Amino acid sequence: MKHKRIETNAILLLVLTLATISIGGIVEIVPLYTIESTIERVEGVRPYSPLELAGRNVYVREGCYTCHSQQIRPLRDEVERYGHYSLAAESMYDHPFQWGSKRTGPDLARVGGKYSDEWHVAHLINPREVVPESIMPPYGFMLEREVKATDMAAHLKANIAVGVPYSGEMVEAAAADVAAQADPFGDHDGLLARYPKAAVGDFDGQPEKVTEMDAVIAYMQILGRMVDFTTVTAPALRQ
Repeated sequence: MKHKRIETNAILLLVLTLATISIGGIVEIVPLYTIESTIERVEGVRPYSPLELAGRNVYVREGCYTCHSQQIRPLRDEVERYGHYSLAAESMYDHPFQWGSKRTGPDLARVGGKYSDEWHVAHLINPREVVPESIMPPYGFMLEREVKATDMAAHLKANIAVGVPYSGEMVEAAAADVAAQADPFGDHDGLLARYPKAAVGDFDGQPEKVTEMDAVIAYMQILGRMVDFTTVTAPALRQ
């Protein structure tokens, strides 16, 4: 009878529904304000360098996440194929994160350092040249599109607005860091002091300009390389 009274009274049903939702929301949200962070910090994770960030922007623009995830699940077969399972901290500076929802191609969370720059260039120009069964479209046009280094300071400032801890020095050096990272003879000391483990060199084989190809490869080469996983304690994997 009590249920009937509630179900036949629209106003009472609405009030009780709102009360239930409010209590549930409070229980879930309030604890988040009592802890410093919901993500366990991991040594080595840093913001992307300006060139890596430019490459990530292109990666998102081209929808690469629709076929390639960047999330290795804590399952034995996943870890044996791709490497250490993904940590939440690895995506803490990604806006948005690139976990993906499906895999048409392999997961890319640990692709950094797995292939040479030359392999990536060949793969992006004509995927079937290096992976005959690939159905990935070609991205050779990125060899012609140049990165606007002068725009990168604004990109860093936009990321600062959403919590990425770029310093004033990083913003000021953004354009120079783009040029240095794509130049095998650039000022790598300053760049690597700001962005440890960043890959450097003439990624696309065109030293006279910095292209989207340079940027995407720089981004790919840092994926999975920031964290020293030999120092991370891993729980038992699920079968």
